[in-house]
Amino acid sequence: MINDTEKELLSTIDREELVELTRDLIRIDSVIRPETGNTEAAVVRFIADWIRRELKVEPLIEEVLPGRENIILTIDSETPGPCLMFEGHTDVVSEGNPDLWTVDPFGGEVHDGKIFGRGACDMKAGVAVNLLTIKAMMQPEVKFNGKMRLGLVCDEEDMMLGIQDYIKKGHADDVDACLVSEPEENQLCLSMKGALRAVVRVRGKMAHGAMPLAGINPTIRMARIILAFDAYEQAEKARCGEDEFLGWPSVTFTIVQSPPAGEPAQLNVMPAESLAYIDIRTIPGQNHETVKTQLQDILNALALEDSDFNAEIDYIADKPVVSMEKDEPIVLVSADAYRDITGREPVYSGVPGATDGTFLRNLKGIPSLVNGPGPRLVPHQTDEYVDIDELFEALQIYVLTTLRFLNQ
Repeated sequence: MINDTEKELLSTIDREELVELTRDLIRIDSVIRPETGNTEAAVVRFIADWIRRELKVEPLIEEVLPGRENIILTIDSETPGPCLMFEGHTDVVSEGNPDLWTVDPFGGEVHDGKIFGRGACDMKAGVAVNLLTIKAMMQPEVKFNGKMRLGLVCDEEDMMLGIQDYIKKGHADDVDACLVSEPEENQLCLSMKGALRAVVRVRGKMAHGAMPLAGINPTIRMARIILAFDAYEQAEKARCGEDEFLGWPSVTFTIVQSPPAGEPAQLNVMPAESLAYIDIRTIPGQNHETVKTQLQDILNALALEDSDFNAEIDYIADKPVVSMEKDEPIVLVSADAYRDITGREPVYSGVPGATDGTFLRNLKGIPSLVNGPGPRLVPHQTDEYVDIDELFEALQIYVLTTLRFLNQ
């Protein structure tokens, strides 16, 4: 039940400020565009200026890659207590073909109670929630123990180098729990799928398309690998079953190129090489080293059947499955806050992909609850949006959770 002190704090939250901050963030293009040099830099400058203006403190800005920075902020009550972290990322995926959108991808337009634009839910809305939670807690009349730690990092949508740098530099060393405001419809996500990202190369021999026997076709052999890995996926589904929160494991070929990108392709030329990228998502019951061994065994078996088969697989990312129990203090506090704000029972779930919280949990053991606003299936799609009612609900839940967690 919400007490009078909590009611007073919640009454200070400005819904319109939340909407406008989210729209302002969406309007800043933070797509990583190597062809133009665009990065998260502009949105980092905006957020840093907002912190200076609204919170009257100086954030720490650390470069991770050229033109790509993390924002770190610590608000210390000077009273002993836990450290609660708020985590988000400033990069967004490409809008793709803007002609496929019915709104301006970077317009932050409002229609029918929703804010639209690239990053609306993934995750400019979550960033706004983080910032305004800290602002609400910094009001002079609000008393709390311990510390609040903000981590808004770069590169989440690629190799997650931002959060790894954040951890390497010690910013997570004293963190007791973390709220990750990724778009999960305010559900309480206790687990996150593991991820293996791999590159498969098949080498053949170039030949004239009219005389294929003079060469070795790598594309056919790549097709055999795709089918064999698909059979492996089906076998793993049968072995592991469907996880309560994470669903099914998967082995997904996302890019297939014959010849690889950058090499000239001609209709009458059989390429010398085929390249493929694989996005492998794992659930509890799967060991990553075992998965790697089993996939290599498949390649070895295909090589035994074909003396011209020449393939290798390299892994470019390895993020384990992470999870926690419902009785973690941050989960218990967030669940009660959800009940008191919404009048509903919380929905416990899992994240179908990895998040920056994966590294916080795996490398530092930090309970990382993913529970931000936004529809779970809309990120990376055209006409991305966040519902304003759900967004405001998220901010209320975050503020109440923060006050209770730090003062428990």
